[in-house]
Amino acid sequence: MYPKIEYTSKSEITHFQEEKLKIALQYLQANSPFYKRMFLQHNIDIQKIKTINDLQQLPFTNKSDLQHYNESFLCVPKEKIIDYITTSGTLSDPVTFAMTEADLERLAYNEQISFECAGAKKGDIFQLMTTMDKRFMAGLAYFLGIRKLGASIIRVGNGIAELQWDTIQRIKPNVAIVVPSFILKLIKYAEENGIDYQSSSIKKLVCIGENLREPDFSLNLLGQSIKEKWDVELYSTYASTEMATTFTECEYGCGGHHHPELIICELVDEKGDVVPEGEMGELTITTLGVEGMPLLRFRTGDLAKFYYEPCRCGRNTMRISPIIGRLNQMIKYKGTTLYPPAIFDLLDNVSYLENYLVEVTENECGNDDLIIKIGLREYPDFDVVKELKDRFRARIRVAPDIVICPASQIRTVTMPEMSRKPIKLIDKRRK
Repeated sequence: MYPKIEYTSKSEITHFQEEKLKIALQYLQANSPFYKRMFLQHNIDIQKIKTINDLQQLPFTNKSDLQHYNESFLCVPKEKIIDYITTSGTLSDPVTFAMTEADLERLAYNEQISFECAGAKKGDIFQLMTTMDKRFMAGLAYFLGIRKLGASIIRVGNGIAELQWDTIQRIKPNVAIVVPSFILKLIKYAEENGIDYQSSSIKKLVCIGENLREPDFSLNLLGQSIKEKWDVELYSTYASTEMATTFTECEYGCGGHHHPELIICELVDEKGDVVPEGEMGELTITTLGVEGMPLLRFRTGDLAKFYYEPCRCGRNTMRISPIIGRLNQMIKYKGTTLYPPAIFDLLDNVSYLENYLVEVTENECGNDDLIIKIGLREYPDFDVVKELKDRFRARIRVAPDIVICPASQIRTVTMPEMSRKPIKLIDKRRK
């Protein structure tokens, strides 16, 4: 069920989105207390917002708006709400989202066409290696999308390599949805327990939460490490709770495909101006077709690039690069600009590390300091700190301070009881 709009010309896609934008603005004007107030305060006549470029006349919505005025974003009576969801809260306080029956149907459609973009089809058997509890949107979205696709679902949940392999051997799924770094743990468990993972039923891995590729779409260290060990199809995805939309790679692995019926995307610089085509900017989104809590020009904080050349798969939609980093996580260290994903990618591929924690502080001169605390899985017969620093210099040109700590001590910080995601970064800088 490939949406026809994705195969039309760029001008047709733009016109299609502009018609959807008019409907979205009318809906906000009629139903959203937050945006009604915004339009009034800024003297905005939504009838004058006719094109995608006209969006630049409107103020942005930020995470702080969602935190401080959460219920004012709700556009329906509470009795219409079917499901309550919260963001992960990795970098700030979690935000609650309320979803109606129509929103859940939209979420299912989004994942259905995203899985189809990755070559999935009716009759496939998916092993879901992510949680569906703890108010998590993604696990629910995958479940709904797989169901709508007409495929089968095995809800195993996250972690526990032994249980994952037992399930694979019992039920023989051919697709798994998984965080990429966990794939290396699956491989390690298989190797240690005599499991012939190369001959397993799994042929496709749909990867979430972490980058598999560099901005030029080549595999990063994590992606390379997986492919060198396990000859499976890898598909990278990008999504967030606020967007309720997924960007998924097709078989050619050249960026996540945009679904124009679900979301309008802009890239803006630090001043809020739309960046020239081909440049990096902060992803800013306007949701389409959301009933419960739609968003207008929401700044995600994620830095990316857009690519507009037609894809070999036949789609003419915009493609988004791997996320380069988050705007508020940029680190200036010894004259070099770093983003945490580059650090994580390097550390996730060190076999003797059990875990790690990246800490960013600010020194008395106002400059960024970087300390990496590492927990060891084993004690190699070489200088671990020196070896790691050499890796950093070779990969990102600078070497941070490295401190060896008990893995159990690091685990208490990185895996707190209520967290849905491991905490890899602690930013102690004054904002």
